[in-house]
Amino acid sequence: MLLGNWTGASTVPSRTLYPHQWSWDSAFVAIGLRHFSPGRARGELETLLAAQWLDGRVPHIVFNPSVPLGSYFPGPDFWRSGGAATGAGSPARTETSGIVQPPVHALAAWLVHEADPAGSARSGFLARVYPRLAAWHRYLTTARDLGGAGLASVVHPWESGMDNSPCWDGPLDRIEPVDPRAFRRADLAHGAADHRPTDLDYGRYVRLAADYRDHGYSDTDAPHRFAVEDPCLNALLIVSELALARIARETGADADAHERHAARLTAALVERLWDAESGMFLCRDVRDGEGGTLIRERSVAGLVPLIVPGLPGHVVAAMVATAHGERFALGRLAMVPSYDLHGESFHPSRYWRGPAWFNTNWLIERGLRLHGATEQADALRSGLFAAAGASGFAEYVDPFTGRACGARSFSWTAALTVDLLDGPDDHFPLGTPGGAPGLSVPAPRTASAAAPAVIAAEASAARR
Repeated sequence: MLLGNWTGASTVPSRTLYPHQWSWDSAFVAIGLRHFSPGRARGELETLLAAQWLDGRVPHIVFNPSVPLGSYFPGPDFWRSGGAATGAGSPARTETSGIVQPPVHALAAWLVHEADPAGSARSGFLARVYPRLAAWHRYLTTARDLGGAGLASVVHPWESGMDNSPCWDGPLDRIEPVDPRAFRRADLAHGAADHRPTDLDYGRYVRLAADYRDHGYSDTDAPHRFAVEDPCLNALLIVSELALARIARETGADADAHERHAARLTAALVERLWDAESGMFLCRDVRDGEGGTLIRERSVAGLVPLIVPGLPGHVVAAMVATAHGERFALGRLAMVPSYDLHGESFHPSRYWRGPAWFNTNWLIERGLRLHGATEQADALRSGLFAAAGASGFAEYVDPFTGRACGARSFSWTAALTVDLLDGPDDHFPLGTPGGAPGLSVPAPRTASAAAPAVIAAEASAARR
């Protein structure tokens, strides 16, 4: 299916639902491709980075001009990157969106290099991508430091990659939606309506994107009424900054500066977004009061920081305990859901409001392994294999039944399955495995066939 989704220069997430190149999708795809086609993996990343703007941002979509305009909304005729964004330095001959997605790219570039260091060196891969990746990180930590503490803010729910997460409901309440009659959603032609964001959600997404576009995608001029510090995006930024240090060392640049920056970001992540009461990281609404306010919604974004080496031991231990608890049921369900099973907004099949996703579970598996929770990581790895095969490599699945939701033959699902097949010890080479000091993890549980139904009933009762 990765061959079937290949366009000749990049890989689409899905031929029908997502017919262009998506930013963090391509990073995850490259991580899988490196095992059997490292040259194509390098090309995947370089195709994306060729669409980088002069201000450093890497757009979340690079549009394929051969795809008809009506195939995806909002398309290039909405974003108008060639006209509206000239001040921000959008590429002259490539149509893109104007927003971003989580920065997995430096991590992907380093892993791709390590898969074939000789081929990478011959092609000059790291020397070409390093300045682009460094500029990308500078953009996030300068233009997007809207909270003033060093962390990057997302200015649109799509930038988090978790489009309709309940974490965004509060901040989105401030946004007047565009009338749904003013646009046509192409996504509903390829997916069940109850698996997708609502029209109200979309109306607000369109309003935010149009406001940004109409201000020339300028982060100083745009109002950014939606501005949130997201733990997933910032955790990936930290890990990618550590990867950038490895790339810098390999290319003769200043690696120490990247390592120091990663340490500062880690400290800011804990100070700004860690919530001891929840036992996980939370999002911070930068626009809610002086200094912003933590958003009291528990989503998988708050567990993704397990991938960060150097976190305090008590933080790692609390996150692992939270993942094993009743709200995320690690070890009792095959995969970790995208949202709190007991949360009022939980829905088992509506996009990021409950379903289990393969990329976030892959990140959690790698994080568990990094911090020494090997048995738990092995169990999650087995669950990912089973769910991927049974669902036809779906975009995401119902966390209770494993029923396929969204697109089938989804590229990152296939790519990350390939990565896991390479072996459980192929973890991020960015920290020392073996566990954080003082880390005590629960013993893994073997889920019975009845366990998902029991958990679903318990969660339903808790929400009433």
